[in-house]
Formats: sequence, structure tokens, C-alpha cells
Amino acid sequence: QVQLVESGGGLVQAGGSLRLSCAASGTIYTINAMGWYRQAPGKQRELVAIITDGRSTNYADSVKGRFTASRAGNTVYLQMNSLKPEDTAVYYCWARRGSLGNFGQGTQVTVSS
Repeated sequence: QVQLVESGGGLVQAGGSLRLSCAASGTIYTINAMGWYRQAPGKQRELVAIITDGRSTNYADSVKGRFTASRAGNTVYLQMNSLKPEDTAVYYCWARRGSLGNFGQGTQVTVSS
């Protein structure tokens, strides 16, 4: 089992920045990828960024050049710059063990115009 706890969400004006953190605990040695998803009201959950064990990172086209994901040990971060109102969503930390993915409880990010 892996537990994921996010922090760092909040309210920010358009153009501002936020940094999300997610700490994993439990059987973390089984994790082979970590990253972030988000879900806006009335929309499906979508991938934001994934860091694989090889340390390569994939980003959604909508956040490339603005968001940076990084990982240090059992903690994954998401630095979000130049935020837009359309980035408003609940952001979920994600970790994969083998072929199974786990989500955290999520943290709200609200970007005002």
C-alpha cells in the first residue's frame, strides 16, 4: 500500500505561481512512476505531468512551458507558473506500483481572473 498526501493548493490570481507537494509513504520502494493529474468541475480527470523511474517527464500540452514536475526521493512536486483561470481544478498526486496507479485525496487550486 502507498499513501499519498498533497499540500500547497490555494487561491491565486492569473499570472501567479503555486507549488504543490506530495509525500508518499508505505511501500514506496515499489513505486516506478509519480506525477500529477487534475480534474476541473464538470470535466474528466486528466494527466498533468508524469515522472517515470528513468526520470523522464511527460507533460500535458496545455501546461508545457509553464509547469515543472520534479521528484526527490518519495516526494513529488509541481511548480506552476503563469497560472490561468483554466488551470482551476482539484490536483491529484499519483503514484504507480507495477501497473497499478494510486491517487491522493487531492488539493484545490483556484486561479482568479
